[in-house]
Amino acid sequence: MLAHIGRRFAGLLLVLFIVAALVFFLTRLAPGDPAALMLGDQATAEDIARLRAAYGLDQPLPLQFALWLKEVASGNLGQSIFLQRPVTQALLERAEPTFFLAMFSLAIAAAIGIPAGVASAVWRGRPVDQTVSGLAMLAANIPSFWLGLIFIQLFAVKLGWFPVAGYGAPEAGFAERLRHLLLPAAVLGVVNSALITRFTRASMLDILDADFLRTARAKGLSERRVLLGHAFRNVLVPVITVLGLTLALLIGGAIVTETVFGLPGIGNLVVSAVLRRDYPVIQGALLAVAAIYVLINLLIDVIYTLVDPRVRY
Repeated sequence: MLAHIGRRFAGLLLVLFIVAALVFFLTRLAPGDPAALMLGDQATAEDIARLRAAYGLDQPLPLQFALWLKEVASGNLGQSIFLQRPVTQALLERAEPTFFLAMFSLAIAAAIGIPAGVASAVWRGRPVDQTVSGLAMLAANIPSFWLGLIFIQLFAVKLGWFPVAGYGAPEAGFAERLRHLLLPAAVLGVVNSALITRFTRASMLDILDADFLRTARAKGLSERRVLLGHAFRNVLVPVITVLGLTLALLIGGAIVTETVFGLPGIGNLVVSAVLRRDYPVIQGALLAVAAIYVLINLLIDVIYTLVDPRVRY
């Protein structure tokens, strides 16, 4: 087990190095100079050159990359060009909305997707199955920004149940923060429930005709106990896999939803950084998201051994 985790951790470092290289060099391919954008149209060539030298932007790209990797290895993601503070601090300030949005969205997606997938598999070929499959296909193809605008118009503007946008005042408590997050979380939960529904349905269908389920029924166990106590327990591994991947996607892919709802999360920070060509923030944010993604995958591997004793490394 420990040897497997060690191998996965070594692979994690390799993935992060590849992500770091791609992010670093691809951001430099985008047109625009952060120094020129920061100083404005009235800046002279000498002023721009001076600012570029101050941030090391005049160095060769391989040297810049090596210096940045050295800082990252020491736990420093760099200094934001526009925010004038460490990238790590900027990310931590924006992490709370993104984290809670991802967790609430995952809870809603799981609450919709898992029961719907089980019901669709149990009553396969019947109206329930056809309805669930159709709704899952519809949810998978709805753009999150469009659904977000519909939810804002209906639940925030017309009914007034939720705030239109924002994250509340700085002194707002957790209940007020939750009220601001419920609508965007519902949007992401509905959209991402489609994958969980289809994955749960497919996993359940693979096992419903298994011999051990027929044995359980022959022993006189109720259908509910057969389905929940035996069938569903045996599909926990693939369900946990899709839940973990969904969580990783929610953390890294909520940019559009955060922008629509005006949430001051990491996604909104990255959008602003891209517009400003704030290289350190873009690099730091994407590297942090990639690290979370691979760590979630590593955690899923560990959880496998807890939910299914047959899994051994």
